[in-house]
Amino acid sequence: MGFHDQKILPAVRHIKDLEKLLHSTYEYLVILDIHIAQLNSIMSLTRKHKKKVFLHIDLIHGLQNDAYATEYVCQEFEPYGILSTKTNVILKAKQKGVVTIQRIFLIDSSSLAKSYVLLQKTTPDYIEVLPGALTQVITEIHEKTGIPIIAGGFIRTVADIERALQAGAAAITTSNTDLWKKYGEFTKK
Repeated sequence: MGFHDQKILPAVRHIKDLEKLLHSTYEYLVILDIHIAQLNSIMSLTRKHKKKVFLHIDLIHGLQNDAYATEYVCQEFEPYGILSTKTNVILKAKQKGVVTIQRIFLIDSSSLAKSYVLLQKTTPDYIEVLPGALTQVITEIHEKTGIPIIAGGFIRTVADIERALQAGAAAITTSNTDLWKKYGEFTKK
């Protein structure tokens, strides 16, 4: 499993940005901040353009981020993957056979210790570490868990991306459209 040498996973916050990505070399996308009423049309559009979508289920407005909502989203919309901070969401998504990304926020040593306990329960396909600029922690978490790391949050420059990749991150999530342009190709439509 991997992202076929795709180092950036564009994290989409606005429909206009999604429309640009449909005509890009990016195959894998993360959808953030979406309303449940938009989900069907967005998933149809991304499928038409052969994009593999990770849905950040915690940020789907109009839907509770729990195991029931996860089951519904997986069955009705068939995303490539689910991203969440919630244990029950990751476990249900795994049960439904979709790729999982467990998002962890690191603010101190205590949050890191709690994250290790959480990761033992969920064993996701990927771990998204926020902030992604914590390169030493990226290396440590990957070595300790053996799970591929995605770096996200506070990735502002190409140098930040390169440092995270050198630290062992499999990919970077960013909503910074300027960084998307540096790593992907876009056709005008």
